[in-house]
Amino acid sequence: MCLKWMVELHIPDIIHNHAQPITLPELVSILQVPPTKIGQVHSLMRYLAHSGFFERVRIHHNIEEKEAYALTAASELLLKSSELSLAPMVEFVLDPTLSDSYHQLKKWVYEKDLTLFDISFRITLIFNEAMASDSQMSNLALRDCKLVFEGLESIVDVGGGTGTTAKIICEAFPNLKCIVFDRPQVVENLSGSLNLTYVGGDMFKSIPKVDAVLLKWILHNWIDKDRIKILKNCKEAISNEGGKRGKVIIIDVREMKKLFMEAGFQDYKTSPLTGYLSLIEMYP
Repeated sequence: MCLKWMVELHIPDIIHNHAQPITLPELVSILQVPPTKIGQVHSLMRYLAHSGFFERVRIHHNIEEKEAYALTAASELLLKSSELSLAPMVEFVLDPTLSDSYHQLKKWVYEKDLTLFDISFRITLIFNEAMASDSQMSNLALRDCKLVFEGLESIVDVGGGTGTTAKIICEAFPNLKCIVFDRPQVVENLSGSLNLTYVGGDMFKSIPKVDAVLLKWILHNWIDKDRIKILKNCKEAISNEGGKRGKVIIIDVREMKKLFMEAGFQDYKTSPLTGYLSLIEMYP
């Protein structure tokens, strides 16, 4: 909750805009914190510094030496003004809407065709914002894996949301035809471009035919039975005509590898990405 508090009050951005480490009096003045709450804010900032989100430094102000807070690599990733900000992802993970959905289990049992997330009306908006921020971070990883996409003429990003990842791929490979495939209500009002189109559908039924299928942060959401169904549909979607060797590209945790053979794939190759993710190429 300290992390949620920090992001919601834009504290990393306040320190960044301050252009130097910020003292507690300066911070509470900008935040307009009531005098009765200054002690609690001090405790929260010290806890966040202890957790590695801020660095406590000593600065000279006039003739006095004061304690101040500076950004660290962790808090720089939470700058909302940054193109690579992970602040929306933090807000999604810690949003009450997400936790509230798990208090709706009784309603979910009796409501036909509703998922837990559908019951909480705000979840779609904050989820799409979170996935977009994660995709911007993935931009760095994808630039290092350009060989994965070379030689492809078409690719479908399954569960691609608003198309942030697909747009990154389109920019890097202007001749590659990209399809963003997601639920109809997600893509119905989105506009494509010359090499980017949006298609609504159900990945458990069928996936558009292409040279390659991209699954980014999809499989970990499902139980093994559903994951295998998705992978089998991906296998059906990729083309092996004219000497092409279609493939499925997965960006997720490495533990997914055990399911590949069960879904009918014969070979795979793993490339490490930033953090705990891997890029996995699967071949039928």
